[in-house]
Amino acid sequence: MKILANDGISDLGKQELEENGFEVLTTKVAQNQLIDYINKHQIDALLVRSATQVRKDIIDGCPSLKLIGRGGVGMDNIDVDYAKAKGLHVINTPAASALSVAELTFAHLFTGVRFLHNANRDMPLDGDTRFNELKKDYNNGVELRGKTLGIFGFGRIGQAVAQIAIGLGMKVLPYDPSVAEATITLSFFDGQKVSFDIKTVEKERVLMESDFITLHSPMQNSYLIDEKEINMMKDGVGIINLARGGVLSEAALLHAFEHGKVAFAGLDVFENEPQPSIHVLMHPQISLTPHIGAATLEAQDRISSELATQIVNLLK
Repeated sequence: MKILANDGISDLGKQELEENGFEVLTTKVAQNQLIDYINKHQIDALLVRSATQVRKDIIDGCPSLKLIGRGGVGMDNIDVDYAKAKGLHVINTPAASALSVAELTFAHLFTGVRFLHNANRDMPLDGDTRFNELKKDYNNGVELRGKTLGIFGFGRIGQAVAQIAIGLGMKVLPYDPSVAEATITLSFFDGQKVSFDIKTVEKERVLMESDFITLHSPMQNSYLIDEKEINMMKDGVGIINLARGGVLSEAALLHAFEHGKVAFAGLDVFENEPQPSIHVLMHPQISLTPHIGAATLEAQDRISSELATQIVNLLK
């Protein structure tokens, strides 16, 4: 059987599949050439990340396909229900990247409260001539300890974010209409463990009481955070979006910067990927990364290995 990993696969996952008799192709095929390539090579399984779109045209046009796999959590780039109705297996890896996304969340949080995104721009240019001025510019950072972190989306990623936040001494306020409570367990280097039962709260409370808000919800039909929600937040709030472009209104965010409502934002996802708004990219109060939440070596190995295990179980 042949597998096309169109958005890449780690060596570990490729090896596990090949050891089980699968041929793994890692050619990056353009979206408009995908149907012809799959049919020419009689591909049985198509593996994607967020770049490749698997819509009805591919599902209908590629009769050899038996399985579609998404390396990651969200599957908004796949017509999941339609594929399943056509008899295809559709799989993803919801747990494999949670820690990596959570750690990047805090990379953006630490960056925002200590102005690292701007300091790293200014120091190479002016550090040798304006050192004391820059020191004054960036001398009013704040600590995360003791602050309240609002978490929108309390699935695996949101819970991993809560785990780090609790370890830092933060109070967490999660919101998720589909989750009532979760047990957050902190594991330490010496084998000790401490568990906390965290209950979700109403959306309005998260908005009004949080010092920082981080987004980990699936794609929405409308903005989860728009002007109305931002106006309910504390003045000087920080907002981090590692969910999906379109969960947070970028227009409302830019407007909030102008009026001093939001102190900083950290964005890993954008409304117009892969061509984000230039106004967002150039804004001095935004810490930016190019959709790399799950892009750690450890997460890629976990993702690929989890996909391989599911494929072997389903297709052999």
